[in-house]
Amino acid sequence: MTLNRRFLTALGTLGSVVLILGALAFQHLGGMAPCKLCYWQRYGHWAAIAFGALALFVPQRWLLWLAAAGAAASAGAGLYHTGVERKWWEGPASCSGSDIGALSADELMNQIMSAPLIRCDDIPWQLFGLSMANYNVLASLVIATLFILAARRPT
Repeated sequence: MTLNRRFLTALGTLGSVVLILGALAFQHLGGMAPCKLCYWQRYGHWAAIAFGALALFVPQRWLLWLAAAGAAASAGAGLYHTGVERKWWEGPASCSGSDIGALSADELMNQIMSAPLIRCDDIPWQLFGLSMANYNVLASLVIATLFILAARRPT
């Protein structure tokens, strides 16, 4: 059975909707406030939802490529967040820990007072050793693949 373009588009769009709803459920029902990088991961899915939904009504391949790019951007942000969580590289100074040894007392106090409540380099939830950012990378790549497959199918 060959999956048609409309079905793949709907599946990709639904996948992004499910990820956004899951993130909102963790945030509002689970009480897990998102960090800055968590928000960055959501932006790509909002784009994938918008372009995917539009492509369901206006069957243009370029909309599917933009939806795929949105999902892929979310995967990229999730990969970056994974590296920050695992301490492979430093994250943005505005949401990660930093070296305080070279700071003066005033600089240290300013850093403490302006520190975010939610740090990007902490892992607040894991399942089977994978964080939400890790799962987002995997799911986003699947969603991007669905949009790419849809874009390559005839109308």
